[in-house]
Amino acid sequence: MSRSTLSIGEAIVNRGSLHKVTDDVDVPDECIQDIVRDAILHSPTPFNCQSGRAVVLLKEEHKKFWDLAHDAGKANVAPPIFEKVYAPRIQMFRAGYGTILFYESTNAMKAAQEKVPIVKDKFPGWVEHASGMLQHAVWIMLCAEGLGVSLQHYDPMVDAVAAKQWNIPEDWSLKAQMVFGKPAGPRIAVKEFDPVEDRFKVYGA
Repeated sequence: MSRSTLSIGEAIVNRGSLHKVTDDVDVPDECIQDIVRDAILHSPTPFNCQSGRAVVLLKEEHKKFWDLAHDAGKANVAPPIFEKVYAPRIQMFRAGYGTILFYESTNAMKAAQEKVPIVKDKFPGWVEHASGMLQHAVWIMLCAEGLGVSLQHYDPMVDAVAAKQWNIPEDWSLKAQMVFGKPAGPRIAVKEFDPVEDRFKVYGA
């Protein structure tokens, strides 16, 4: 079960991309699994189509993913860019404890489209919204446990190799990869905010 050190509100405020992490993690694997399971069960999806999917890779399986990402990047990215940008970043992510691969089931979406054909064309966008909400829910819960987290997008380069390695169903579409571990550095940037008064309106308060 979750042993959150922060409230949900505090975790949302403290959430941020933290790239430098290590594998020296004291959060139990069972807690991480519970976080992802709860998020999948309770994050909203359009017309309750329950399209969200995730693969949790820990320890050596996590490192294996980033080794595959390294090879895929080397095969697809121009050598100067790969050596200067991709290789160091991949090595940094590999140093973490785990990676969560977020997927959306196209079969689940299609089934929902058939049930509600009047808004069939809206479902692809709605499913993307649902995927983002699932990722955010997991992110803030991991943050509440004191973990450093960042969200990466090495798809589509890694789609096929990941699918083969971890027997991913054909209808699962990869959306993002979330790296986490023990914080080993600051956020990648200090947040600077535009005036919040210009970004929302309230009537009737």
